[in-house]
Amino acid sequence: MAKDTDAGIFIGKGETEQHLYLKFGNRHGLIAGATGTGKTVSLQILAEGFSRNGVPVFMADVKGDLSGVSQAGAENPKLAERARSLGMKEYRLEGFPTMYWDLFGEQGQPVRTTISEMGPVLLSRLLDLNETQEGVLNIMFRVADEQGLLLLDLKDLRSMLAWVADQSADLTTAYGTVRRVSVGAIQRRLLVLEEQGGDHFFGEPALELADFMRTDSKGYGYINVLAADKLMSNPRLYATFMLWLLSELFEELPEVGDPDKPRLVFFFDEAHLLFDDAPKALLDKIEQVARLIRSKGVGVYFISQNPLDIPEKILGQLGNRIQHALRAFTPRDQRAVKSAAETFRSGKGFDAARAITELAVGEALVSTLEGKGTPGVVQRTMIRPPSSRMGPITPGERAQALKTGPVSGKYDRMIDRESAYEVLKVRAEKARLEAEAAAAAKQAEARAAKEERESRRPTFLESVGKSVMRSLATSLGRQIMRGILGSIFKGR
Repeated sequence: MAKDTDAGIFIGKGETEQHLYLKFGNRHGLIAGATGTGKTVSLQILAEGFSRNGVPVFMADVKGDLSGVSQAGAENPKLAERARSLGMKEYRLEGFPTMYWDLFGEQGQPVRTTISEMGPVLLSRLLDLNETQEGVLNIMFRVADEQGLLLLDLKDLRSMLAWVADQSADLTTAYGTVRRVSVGAIQRRLLVLEEQGGDHFFGEPALELADFMRTDSKGYGYINVLAADKLMSNPRLYATFMLWLLSELFEELPEVGDPDKPRLVFFFDEAHLLFDDAPKALLDKIEQVARLIRSKGVGVYFISQNPLDIPEKILGQLGNRIQHALRAFTPRDQRAVKSAAETFRSGKGFDAARAITELAVGEALVSTLEGKGTPGVVQRTMIRPPSSRMGPITPGERAQALKTGPVSGKYDRMIDRESAYEVLKVRAEKARLEAEAAAAAKQAEARAAKEERESRRPTFLESVGKSVMRSLATSLGRQIMRGILGSIFKGR
């Protein structure tokens, strides 16, 4: 029967029905194709299928047209005809439980993390620091940890960096070179990040990952939609946030091996932004997380125009694939077609490379894992229509969803508790008062010494008297001496 089953998600039909089997949902996947070939619809039907089966989903809404997943789709004769042609006897229009998120807090619940949770590696990536500057940042995190200073928001980070610069001589001896010029460069990068809205991302209350992993009263998994249209103006922030989210899931979730269905499925739209200009150390981290997070029951699906956007080591881990049309106009396009075709297990006489360039809108080459986890033979597949709305929700519908959502009001107000900024400010104020007290004591001591010297200085009359007495004494002494000498000489 052409519908979602307990075993899998109905994708469409070629020679046979094509399903993504839930037990292989955590083996990751790829949706690729040129602009306008149907990638968004494929993403939408997978999100719907996972949700129906009680699997929460997270996806970034880059163009703003995924938000309608919370609303039932409109009656459409063409979509209904396609459903009938695919044998979908129970094609039902429905909306799905949805939570809306936004790093800037404008189109959804605010998403925040703390500086400490982000850590020096991802923060260095976000700020595009060089090796020397990253070293200084690592020292700062180490010192903050040893001194029990919480790093929650950007003002904590700026204050801690200023303190590190002031203490650079002592810190260099204990931890290695700390250059004030490097600290200054990091501070300038922080100003740029703040101007781009990055300060909204750091603070408390920090996101609790459990809020992404909810089901509703019907057992449907919530679809978490991140408003990313504004975020895309800062692709570095987008990529860093996505990688942070994956890293947090990897750190917090327990090992579950290969469950009957994923605990969470994660869709990376515009995936090339994650890898563009990324240093090798960061690529290694992405590869590690992608490889190991499947044992936590998390599936990661990359959506990109070109399969070559994905590093080869990561591309090789993507077992479930939906490949929409590619155009072979340039040498790079031709390499992409060839690369995509070579990743499929083709049946006898099937030319995958040629088929990729001939696919119509709404068609794709589909290959999913089956049996013992081996790739199925690729088939040219007509993709099923989605059940939810294709397109954005209205502002009124969004407002209602935010008002009645399960985390309504939880993240609205930012909390600013005592952290590094406040502690260092108190320390600086205490040091200032102590310095002022020491200076005042020194001045008082100097005044007292001066007064004591002045108290020992003779008055004018005393000085005159002493002078007269000295003169008289000297005169009398001379007279006596002359008298004695005169007597001696006369006696001779």
